[in-house]
Order: sequence, then C-alpha cells, then structure tokens
Amino acid sequence: MSLNDTPRAMRLHIGLFGRRNSGKSSLVNALTGQRVATVSPVPGTTTDPVYKSMEIHGIGPVVFIDTAGFDDVGSLGGLRVKRTEDTAKETDIAMVLFHRDAAVQEHGKEDDFSEEFDWLQRLQAQKIPVIPVVSRVDEVKDGGRALQKRILQATGEPAVLVSSRSGEGVEALRTEIARHLPEDYQARSITGEVCTAGSRVLLVMPQDIQAPKGRLILPQVQTLRELLDRKCLVSCCTTDCLPSMLAAMKQPDLVITDSQAFRQVHELLPEGSQLTSFSVLFAAYKGDAAFFAASARRMLDLPADAHILIAEACTHKPLHEDIGRVKLPRLLRRRLGESLTIDVTSGRDFPQDLSPYDLVIHCGACMFNRAYVMSRVAACRRQQVPMTNYGMAIAALLGILEDVRIPGVH
Repeated sequence: MSLNDTPRAMRLHIGLFGRRNSGKSSLVNALTGQRVATVSPVPGTTTDPVYKSMEIHGIGPVVFIDTAGFDDVGSLGGLRVKRTEDTAKETDIAMVLFHRDAAVQEHGKEDDFSEEFDWLQRLQAQKIPVIPVVSRVDEVKDGGRALQKRILQATGEPAVLVSSRSGEGVEALRTEIARHLPEDYQARSITGEVCTAGSRVLLVMPQDIQAPKGRLILPQVQTLRELLDRKCLVSCCTTDCLPSMLAAMKQPDLVITDSQAFRQVHELLPEGSQLTSFSVLFAAYKGDAAFFAASARRMLDLPADAHILIAEACTHKPLHEDIGRVKLPRLLRRRLGESLTIDVTSGRDFPQDLSPYDLVIHCGACMFNRAYVMSRVAACRRQQVPMTNYGMAIAALLGILEDVRIPGVH
C-alpha cells in the first residue's frame, strides 16, 4: 500500500463465503481483474483469508476477502473454519457462493445446499447484507438457472449467475454490491456534525515515540484529510506549542486533541471553543458513541476490586509510557483504587466470554473497520458488560467528559 492509498480499515469489506472449490478465489480474481488468490482444483487451497483492495466506480475503495471453505474438515480444517467465522465479523457485505457438483449431476441427484442456506441465514442474522451467487455456471447444462430459482424460493433473494472464466455476471455482481451498501456507509464521517465548511479547527498532536519519525499516526492523518475535504480551516500544533498557537490565531471553533493531552488542552481551551479528541471521534465513527459515553460514566462507580479489560487493535511492542498498558491503567488505579485487576489484549485476541469483566475499554480502533468494532460492541451488549473507549475513559477519569463534544451524542 502506498502512502496515498485508503487504509484497509476505511474500505468497504466484502467477504466471499462458500464450500471448498466453489469458485471463491476465481471470483475474487475476476472481480479485481488480477490474479490475487491462488486457484486450484484441489479443495482447500485457500487457508487463511486473502485480502485484496481495489476501487469500484460509484462505490469507492473496497477490500475483497477470500475465505477458506466452510466445509473444511480435520483439526486444521476446523481452525480454518474458525478464521472464516471470524472474517464474518468484519464483513460489510457478504457473498455466499452456491455451486452444483458435476459428479452429483451425472448421477441425477440433487445437491445438498443446507450449509450454504445456513450460512446465508447466519450472516443475515448478524444484519450483514447478503448476495447469493451461483458460481461456475459455465460448467452446468442449464447455466445455473434451476439453482437460481431454488435459492429464490428458499430465501426470497435473487441469486446472481456468474462465470469467472467467461466473465458472465461479474458486472451484474458489481451492481448488486452497490445495491446492498449499508444504509449509512457513504454518509458516515469521522467528524460528523461537530464542524462544517469554514470551521476553524485546531489539531493538537503530540509526537511521542509511538509516532514513527517523519510521520503522523493514522487517526491524525485520516482526520486531517477529512477536515481538508470538508473545506475546514485547519491548523496544527504540538501540546507544548498550544499557548503560542492560541495567541497567534483567531479563536478556534473546535479543538481536536490526542486524548493523552486532554488535561493540558482543557485547561487552556478558550471560552466558546468546543473540545474533542481523535479517540472520541473514532468512537463515534467506528462504534456506538452513546453506549461508550454511558459506559464511561458507569466506570466511575466501579468497585475498587473491579476487573477491567483493555483491548488494543494494534499488536505493537509495548513502549515506555504506552497509553493502553501504562497511562490508562495508572489513571484507573488513581481514580478507582489499587486493587483493580486489568487485563490487556491486542489485535484480534478478544475473549468470547466477557462475564469475568466489569468493563471493556477499547482503543480508537483505527486498524479495524466499523463492522468488526460493532461485533465487539454487540458481544458486550449481549453479555451486559459496559464498553467504552480510550478517549471517553480518559475524559471521564479526568472529570471533563461533559465538556467533550461527542458526535451524535452532545
């Protein structure tokens, strides 16, 4: 990926699900116009999910995910199926591939598509838009029309007939992707309603050791780019230069800070200026801001022996004064007591059983897409565990949460 490419976490995620050898890899190659996924007549060639980013006219940046067959067997096959199940959590639009087995046809038998129908229903139950696809239609006598009719009768969904070899149906499939876009996908923005064209916005961006030399961290870059696209008047400074910046510029309408600098920025905030943080903005962009804010308030009433999970999206080596492993735990113990038990997970390690925890605190999740974050929100809601994020937790612990602007909340 070049520095000008859209990060994967901000792309529409399109997952392909089906049995081994149902044509998923060939379809990814056909859709992207490149040989991205390995194609083989041997079932089970795809093991780990394969990601391919591209642009689709009229939709924008997307990433296709080629998954392992959900009918894989054996101990390794079970692990592959688990990875396929995990992939569903980050999927914005799913394609379920149906393929008629030639050997079954020769004996006049009817294929068993119970697994395909089961997966289609499971994905729909997760509120994921699903496109049924009859694949490899060039290999069947009727071009897949009988199976298409069967799918329509069983699900009410019209399946797309596709041949990756001839290209039949590939353009129609792209059209179906546009038709199945989540309702709020293209309307979603990082800064939401907190600023408009012409707003004076000041970004306070301390450059600590977690920001590689010569670069900004991803949330800062993404926010800055969106503000420029929205025609805001943007200024930037580090925390130590904030007094000089405020003295030199006209009063900002909005100040966006790194959450670690909340205290210093709040103390210097001009009257009439709004305050938020990159992490708070991403809480609304990637997750459920109202749930996070309510959970941050509940956090203040936790007992001194509470059990808290801190979930990081990155899998970086912990650094000196790391926010998730050092600064945030220190703030929590200072406010709630030294008897707290605090666990930290990173990357995709996230416990299925959250019952031992009184609270989950998530990072800004710049490396995850919204669908994946919302799957974690759903798990917390289902198990009745409050969940907030770094920015809102820090603001609450500092006693300034009510002064922070949260998109969609206040």
